[in-house]
Amino acid sequence: MPDGRTVVRARHHVIAAGHDLATQAGLEILEAGGNAVDAGVAAGIALAVVHSDLVNFAGVAPIMIHMATTGETVTIDGLGVWPKAASVAFFEREYGGAIPEGLLRTVVPAAPAAWIAALARFGTMRFGEVAHHAVRYAREGFPVYPLFAQFIMDNEAAYRRTPANARIYLPDGRPPRVGETFVQSDLAATIQYMIDEERAAGGDRRSGLKAARDAFYRGDIAARICDYHIAHGGFLRRDDMAHYDVRFEPPLRIRVGDTELLTCGPWCQGITLAQAFRMLNGINIAALGHNSADYVHALTEVFKLAFADREAHVADPAVVDVPTSGLLDPAYLAARRRLIDPARAFPEMPPAGDPWTGAALAAGPSQVAAPRTATSATDPHDTVPRDSRPRAMNAEPGWRVSDPPSADTSHVAVIDKAGNMFSATPSDTSADTEVIPGTGLCPSSRGSQSYGIGHSLNALAPGKRPRMTPNPAMALQGGEPFLAFGTPGGDVQIQALVQVYMNARVFAMDLQSAVEAPRFATYSFPSSFAPNAYHPGLLMIEEGIPDDVFDDLRARGHDAQRWPARIWKAGGVLMVQRDAQTGGLIAGADPRRAGTARGR
Repeated sequence: MPDGRTVVRARHHVIAAGHDLATQAGLEILEAGGNAVDAGVAAGIALAVVHSDLVNFAGVAPIMIHMATTGETVTIDGLGVWPKAASVAFFEREYGGAIPEGLLRTVVPAAPAAWIAALARFGTMRFGEVAHHAVRYAREGFPVYPLFAQFIMDNEAAYRRTPANARIYLPDGRPPRVGETFVQSDLAATIQYMIDEERAAGGDRRSGLKAARDAFYRGDIAARICDYHIAHGGFLRRDDMAHYDVRFEPPLRIRVGDTELLTCGPWCQGITLAQAFRMLNGINIAALGHNSADYVHALTEVFKLAFADREAHVADPAVVDVPTSGLLDPAYLAARRRLIDPARAFPEMPPAGDPWTGAALAAGPSQVAAPRTATSATDPHDTVPRDSRPRAMNAEPGWRVSDPPSADTSHVAVIDKAGNMFSATPSDTSADTEVIPGTGLCPSSRGSQSYGIGHSLNALAPGKRPRMTPNPAMALQGGEPFLAFGTPGGDVQIQALVQVYMNARVFAMDLQSAVEAPRFATYSFPSSFAPNAYHPGLLMIEEGIPDDVFDDLRARGHDAQRWPARIWKAGGVLMVQRDAQTGGLIAGADPRRAGTARGR
């Protein structure tokens, strides 16, 4: 069982990130006078180096930012779209609707654009100033830590799929061992090239940031990525890269107790987090008792209802008409909540509701949201020649990534001395796709969260975003900056975030105790990741939740199973908090993974 952490208290600034070297990078930026955005971006880019098993520099990076001086809060989707050459028809014909591991699940890399957009609009520093820690960690290497070593060992066969993957992740022909130095010289050169282009551009800060961005999306990096895709049957083309941009959107806002919770929109499962919180608003959580059978049952059934609505109604709102206001309507959610039997678990995922009419149960498939452009999700155009198709990675024994539902992703949360808040959840594993030789990059494989069948709400389409799991969050108190938090964990993310929030806000635990307390998670819904495994009734419960509670839950019909205490599959929650009265700062870092917190 991982050792616990000590709660961090500070007066000036505080940061929590998914690896201590990333936390240190962000702290150094804060100490140098940077704001929360500068520090968060530095830590996020560093995570792509020290956590490159689970976070890729060319992956996804959804971000939420709150600026204290203006009161503005925005989200940056940091999520790529499907290339123009991709089509459902191709996957239905060639793979029976499956999204195989490998190049074919690649969407446009979004993280570099997201980091640079955050810096340009809200930061104070140049790209080179915040990225130099990552370059150093990649060039000089860092000590291999247990989770990193375990993930690569568990996925050794996947990392052997190409010589480029194996050269980086299997140095000396084997998985790296704990304590050895892990070097990524190609990745260091890639990030350094962007820094050099920024420096060569001269001019003001914004001009330099544009040059760094162009180096990735229009320059040599884009050329190497797209040339590899063309040569190996992938979809990405230079036009996809050159015309990509991130989207700034307002957050969703709901009241939770005395705070205002801010989540991301329905391009991710942030709306599902908001639904869960709003359903729980109608339950006296404190009266149930922390981690009692009644408490675990109530939260689990709420999660099932929220996931059922996610499956039926949530997809890229730029393509699908998502009933966002209906999904968050208190009367609708109260009707959904009344479906819960306090004595009996739903044996599987419950039916979806009908947020269009407010009915607790949908009348039929006609109530499910449809694509705005009917032909976009079933485009028959196929521009990938049959003789250049990549091999179907899932067809090879041992090539499927181990435990995809909760493997990838990390997080960084920051509050600076002005009260600015930053919350980001970068992601994308290096195990389910291919390294682009000479770059150290695995362009985003987030296409694994789309469907390759035309009748699905989340069917892939050119220009469409997959509905992804990473969803950073924040909270305000009295309109003032209060809390920034997030976690890795796939479909476990919203479940872990709700539990930790309740631990802190309802059961009055300090932040560190809140993130360390035993957790549980239901899997009674289709996984967000291909091949979309479904485990009706399954409820995983960490050791530390008493046996009598475990037995009671089984008696109510849950397929309760045990997790070891502090298992990484239960998430790795990171939280930073500001006291509006005193200005004091607090942080907690989950010992289930490699995250740490620091401050001054």
